[in-house]
Amino acid sequence: MIVKILGFLSIAGATLCLSLPASAQASRIRGEITKVDGTNLTVKTRSGTDVVVHLVGGANVATVVKAAMSDIKPDSFVGAAAMPQADGTLKALEIHIFPPAMRGTGEGSREFDLEPGSTMTNAAVASEVASADGEKLTLKYKDGEKTVIVAPGTPIVAMGGGSVADLKPGAGVVVFASGKNADGSVDARALVVGKDGTKPPM
Repeated sequence: MIVKILGFLSIAGATLCLSLPASAQASRIRGEITKVDGTNLTVKTRSGTDVVVHLVGGANVATVVKAAMSDIKPDSFVGAAAMPQADGTLKALEIHIFPPAMRGTGEGSREFDLEPGSTMTNAAVASEVASADGEKLTLKYKDGEKTVIVAPGTPIVAMGGGSVADLKPGAGVVVFASGKNADGSVDARALVVGKDGTKPPM
């Protein structure tokens, strides 16, 4: 039971960071772990640069594994990074499925930094229908709702608890850093890492 609770706490810490607008935190570093040396990681970023990441005490680690549209059920609580469309809908860039215990984490819709102009919506699935452009999800949260189009091939992952043991060379990772140190390294307060070859798409 204690292990399960700690796992949920780690997901909560990481997903709360995912939910924050870019202006609310120093940086998100996306890339691949190339080296692990004790509590230090080397991450090759999407731009090809190497960044040394220090794991600070209590750093939260969550994991993601590959999932599919069939794993999204009515009333599932999901996060959708997406691009606003001219008709008011959102086109999904990725979908991550929260475990039931994390329902309500970061609920709402806000700006995000996956791509310029992107948004992040954490909400419950109110309905799902097929459309010409893909599956159409209606996501409802406390103050409103969004219609998200999930085209075929859109990355879908399921989130779970993790630990520093999941931080291995070759794993894709999203690092939530508290700012750069004088030597260019960063301190990590939360991380989302892919398992079984899954790259965190968020």
